[in-house]
Amino acid sequence: MAFAAFQTAEVVPQAPRKRSRIALFLLLPGLLYLVLFFVTPLISLLLTSLQQPAEFGDIGQYEYAFNWQNYVTVMSDYWPHIVRSFGYALAATVFALLFSYPLAYFIGVKARRWPMLQGLMLVLVIAPFFISFLLRTLAWKQLLSDESFIITSLKALSLMAPDAHFTGTPFAVIFGLTYNFIPFMTLPLYTTLERLDLRYLEAGSDLYANPFTVFRKVTIPLSMPGIVAGTLLTFIPAAGDYVNASRDFLGGPDTQMMGNVIEANFLVLLNYPAAAALSIILMAAILVLVGVYVKRSGTEDLL
Repeated sequence: MAFAAFQTAEVVPQAPRKRSRIALFLLLPGLLYLVLFFVTPLISLLLTSLQQPAEFGDIGQYEYAFNWQNYVTVMSDYWPHIVRSFGYALAATVFALLFSYPLAYFIGVKARRWPMLQGLMLVLVIAPFFISFLLRTLAWKQLLSDESFIITSLKALSLMAPDAHFTGTPFAVIFGLTYNFIPFMTLPLYTTLERLDLRYLEAGSDLYANPFTVFRKVTIPLSMPGIVAGTLLTFIPAAGDYVNASRDFLGGPDTQMMGNVIEANFLVLLNYPAAAALSIILMAAILVLVGVYVKRSGTEDLL
């Protein structure tokens, strides 16, 4: 019996080691994918942001160096675009949340008794994904142009000045960002609210809480994971968007965001270090803001 106990003691510690090797083997393709398509481009982007113009090269030719002055230059030259990008993204996120939460609440809670209506409304929310992002934004440019029925009607009703324009203004850019990212806000909210146990709402009513108090004390806290996920899925891509603020779509000369500046430096000016430095600044700022936001909202498990 002592020999059997000794054998058991020798075999048991090997099982976790074997399982860890299997888990590592299963994780290997994903790790290789992340290294190849995320870590490597990120390192390349960081090295590019520190380049300096080649001494005897033409325009667009750079050599590797530790020119950290690129970050100081782009911060001083493009700080209005940086502030504008996060301001537009924040405004679009707030408006998308105000519009999407009642919609998601109706689909996920009120429409449970009508499955067909619930399915139809989900299809309507998802339907914009079947149309190109560019086509949707271009369609709104036509709908909001000075000659469109909407704008001419607003001017006829004296709701807009005769010489006023909607496209090319911050309102048009924020409107475009809000519209294009509403599905990214609605779907996480719906997923959370659809799993909401209605007995909690009934318990709040039984304890003599009015509907507003139940919504504030019960519904919103229980739907906080969906709110955080939706705001992140909206804010992050909106901050780096370059379509809506483009002059070819809803934007104008005074509405350019960081995405437009990065595009111009990379494709037009051939200033690759400046474009890379702006990209690094954008990613770092978003990571800091997202970390603070998730920490303050009490949903650290989403990171």
